[in-house]
Amino acid sequence: MTQTEKVLARKDHGVGHLIFNNPERHNALSLDMWEAAGVILEDFVSDDSVRVIVLSGAGGKAFVSGADISRFDDERANVAAIDAYNAVVDRTTTTLSESPKPTIAQIEGFCLGGGVAIAICCDLRICSDNSRFAVPAAKLGLGYVYPGLKTLVDLIGPAFSKEIFFTARQFTAEEARIMGLVNRVLPASDLETFVSDYAGMIAANAPLTIRAAKFAIGQAIKDESERDLARCDELVRACFVSNDYVEGRRAFMEKRKPAFTGT
Repeated sequence: MTQTEKVLARKDHGVGHLIFNNPERHNALSLDMWEAAGVILEDFVSDDSVRVIVLSGAGGKAFVSGADISRFDDERANVAAIDAYNAVVDRTTTTLSESPKPTIAQIEGFCLGGGVAIAICCDLRICSDNSRFAVPAAKLGLGYVYPGLKTLVDLIGPAFSKEIFFTARQFTAEEARIMGLVNRVLPASDLETFVSDYAGMIAANAPLTIRAAKFAIGQAIKDESERDLARCDELVRACFVSNDYVEGRRAFMEKRKPAFTGT
């Protein structure tokens, strides 16, 4: 299996699917896999036919179990190699977190280390009831850079962030839900269908409205001095002058489902 085959992509009815496909290692990530994921995400973001992005792991046992430690001697053996590795990870996670399109992490089984880093860059996290979450950095002597920690703290707060990092233990799906780390917990047998239906529901809604809402929510968690309120207003105005606004009103009056085009 090539590295490219370890990260798969498909597009289906407005949904772009990225699948981590390294099940024999519980979808542990190598540098090549991070790079491949970044290329796929960039394609999804630039493709107007893709309205929602779903990330998942193959094999049913893990979303992503973290970094592939067997590759550390090759990929993270010294400071220069670590800096190069982190630069690739940063590009990929930035593409994911800054995607103007909604992103969903479909989590089944282990979500560890880098898996948590990927999941918290998504807008929604939906997991199976047998999922397990952990950031075992303190057991490996790894350091986490500020941006990743800031994303986690913004999501679940400082107390739970400290608990995750200080203990390095595994947390259950229910514990993750209580912390706010995941949006919903479902039986494993229902997970794929639920996420597929949810993604389809989102994909059928007005893309410009969702883009404006996602951007504004992102600004709301920034410091006031860093907020781009002019861009928020610009995106709202784009909704009201769009063909989709006309279509939405007509569909409501005609008692039918709207057919939004994103224009």
